[in-house]
Amino acid sequence: MQVRTRFAPSPTGFLHLGGLRSALYAYLFARQNNGAFILRIEDTDQERFVPGATEVIYNTLRDCGMNWDEGPDVGGDRGPYIQSQRKDLYLPYAVQLVETGHAYYCFCEKTETEEGGGVFERAEDPCRGLAEDEVRRRLDAGMPYVIRQRIPDEGTTTFHDEIFGDVTAPNKDLDDQVLIKRDGLPTYNFANVVDDHLMGITHVVRGNEYLSSAPKYTRLYQAFGWTEPEYVHCPLITDEEHHKLSKRDGDAYYSDYIEKGYLTEALINYLALVGWNPGDDREFFTMDELVEAFDVSRLNKAPGIFDVDKLTWFNAEYI
Repeated sequence: MQVRTRFAPSPTGFLHLGGLRSALYAYLFARQNNGAFILRIEDTDQERFVPGATEVIYNTLRDCGMNWDEGPDVGGDRGPYIQSQRKDLYLPYAVQLVETGHAYYCFCEKTETEEGGGVFERAEDPCRGLAEDEVRRRLDAGMPYVIRQRIPDEGTTTFHDEIFGDVTAPNKDLDDQVLIKRDGLPTYNFANVVDDHLMGITHVVRGNEYLSSAPKYTRLYQAFGWTEPEYVHCPLITDEEHHKLSKRDGDAYYSDYIEKGYLTEALINYLALVGWNPGDDREFFTMDELVEAFDVSRLNKAPGIFDVDKLTWFNAEYI
């Protein structure tokens, strides 16, 4: 089996350091295993789309030495690699889930929580138990709808992560997330699963903020009968005060540091060490040396602290 990893950013602005580190780890793992590194642009959230942001992603990854094997600009056998160009793929998969009882049509009025989860507590959702003939009547009448994942009321869902081990969540704590929005486009969570399967992704490397969503991904894979990829949920990156890096403070994005005079090589070298260690006292690595040394088993569960003073020291050494 060929290892296939991916970086799947949304073009909503500049590239966040957390996203850049996830891309770096996915790239290192693919290269270390003679695998493929895929770039996929996830632009289904059109309201947050920022013109020019896709080019920022391209330029940033190239500046950092992370060239991709498949992607929007280089092609590949599993394209298109821009989600909005794949929009006709997703509805049939969602309808398949409805037909097998793993999803349902919801005709409730749109709310601000549509993208993420449930408008109602599951037991109170008036559409969850609609009779089939009533669903058909509403569809034939042209009523707008979303398609929601149907999570069982009882039992648990377990997935495995390379860092956190087996993680189990009670099904009652999982919401019936939206899969297809009223505009016909998929939500991030649904498109993510379908595209990872169709593109043959074997290892998903992402931030651990997605740990809480992973059980719902697992249930989708199980509903389709697909093989689930191996997960690597990376530790969060925080500042010295253990707060998330803030756009307001000018310390969240790759471009913030380049504009301040930091060298790309120094930034990537240091970023690799925020949440990971090589098992010895080495600190300086070229990209090729990182490929050789990287080991997901040495990633930390605890958040990695982004110490600007330490980065400045790295930068001085590189200069």
